Amino acid sequence: MTAPALILLANDPCEPPAEQELLTLRKRMQEASPTLEVSLAMASKCPPTAGQVASVLVERGVREIVFAPLDLEHAVELSCDSREAVHAVRRHHPGIQVGVARPVGPATEVLNMLDRALRTALSSQQVYELDGLVMSAAGSGDVRGRALLARRARQWSVHHKVPVQVAVADGSGPSVAQAIGSLRSQGRRHIAVGSMFLVSSDCYLQQEQLAWAAGARAVSAPLGDDELFADLILARYSFAAMELLDEELDRLATGESLPRGTAEVQFDALDLLAAR
Repeated sequence: MTAPALILLANDPCEPPAEQELLTLRKRMQEASPTLEVSLAMASKCPPTAGQVASVLVERGVREIVFAPLDLEHAVELSCDSREAVHAVRRHHPGIQVGVARPVGPATEVLNMLDRALRTALSSQQVYELDGLVMSAAGSGDVRGRALLARRARQWSVHHKVPVQVAVADGSGPSVAQAIGSLRSQGRRHIAVGSMFLVSSDCYLQQEQLAWAAGARAVSAPLGDDELFADLILARYSFAAMELLDEELDRLATGESLPRGTAEVQFDALDLLAAR
């Protein structure tokens, strides 16, 4: 038996370029962990939906699933689409265990990815001087996500010794054009934009165009192509899979009967996670 199946749950819309980048991420993770079942599902109504992917896995005999939200804005809570998708799977498949990993959120590791992506953008544009930075995100997420996003901006500012403005695309804060304008009002002229986006969704492309129009010297690419992102998702998955194991051990301790094969699946999962 294998470890709980991993379903990457994407919030991004289903434009072909963005979907292909998500499929590339899934393929990379599958190749890195060949004994782990890795699938991709969309939290929205776009196929493949979470319900469709879960149904295929259940038909193949999978009894444990862990959803990993690919969400850079929410740090604790799920987005509305992700929450509804997970609830629907639990309703339609009451006989299987469904775990949910913590969203990626504005994790500390994301700053390292953002730096690498921005260095690549600066090099391609032959930009050798910076006096201002904008951290561009799709939205401000949950309460914890907003706090962490602001903290990451402060850390980025201290690290690079330049002012950093946060921009969000959902209207809950300054737009990327407003953030660049704020820096220009402070006398900053060499401004680059670090993009806290997973893939090249329409939202990212719109923010990129707005940034160029506002005079940005460089705009970084989305982060989904960074190998560290896959490692971060696997870490989130591992913690959620261990929680599933704890639930099974609690059921064993209380004498509650388990579906045939469940204990073997969970202990194999423990072996897999311990080997990482």
